[in-house]
Amino acid sequence: MGGGEPRFTVDELAARAGVTVRTLRFYGAKGLLPPPELGPRRVGRYGAEHLGRLELIEELQRQGLTLAAIERYLAQLPSDIGELDLAIHRALVASWTPESAEEASRAQLERRTGRELSDADVDRLAAMGALHRTADPDVFKVEPGLLPLGVRVLDVPIPLETLVAARAVVRLHSQATAHDLHRLFRDTVWRPYRESGPEPEELERMRELTDRIQPMVVQALVTAFQRSLAEELARPAERAGQDEAGQSR
Repeated sequence: MGGGEPRFTVDELAARAGVTVRTLRFYGAKGLLPPPELGPRRVGRYGAEHLGRLELIEELQRQGLTLAAIERYLAQLPSDIGELDLAIHRALVASWTPESAEEASRAQLERRTGRELSDADVDRLAAMGALHRTADPDVFKVEPGLLPLGVRVLDVPIPLETLVAARAVVRLHSQATAHDLHRLFRDTVWRPYRESGPEPEELERMRELTDRIQPMVVQALVTAFQRSLAEELARPAERAGQDEAGQSR
């Protein structure tokens, strides 16, 4: 796996991912985690991509996937997949079960992020939805799928007000989309199906199939959003190119 300079020992990697060293070695033995690079004295060193893959494995396990299913999932990923893409995969997987927040103290949170967090950092992570405050100022509810992405944004010079506004825009439009999709599915699939008088076991099977559709819908929405965002970002560049062409005439 490519990427930045390896910087974690096995103990540091385990602490960052919130797993035991024994679990980490088990994943390595199963081929779920690539081997580390060997440094001086043949000490294994791990990079950000190892951490990203390990966090994705843990998230897939939380979703109830077996080791065999996780192996199949990982086998479909590009061999050179980077840290950011792994974090996006994890965020997508975590979004299948929104109520997946984990409780963590400030010290645990800093171990997970690998950095000391100022109050301003905590404010920014909260604005991005990566964590939520509790009644105890030193205890937080952490969204494991969003935290790695949130940490990457901490050092980007985006005003806190912009993060808050951006989250509000995303929530507004995602709620509207979810409402419209639910109404569409209810009116065109569920209602006709129930009116057909299915047997109880068939009705339960239909509910299970509906649950399985949810990850596909989430993936489709994220893919559509990424394409739309790329198009929007390309438009200023296109306009700049047109302006330059006009000035050269």
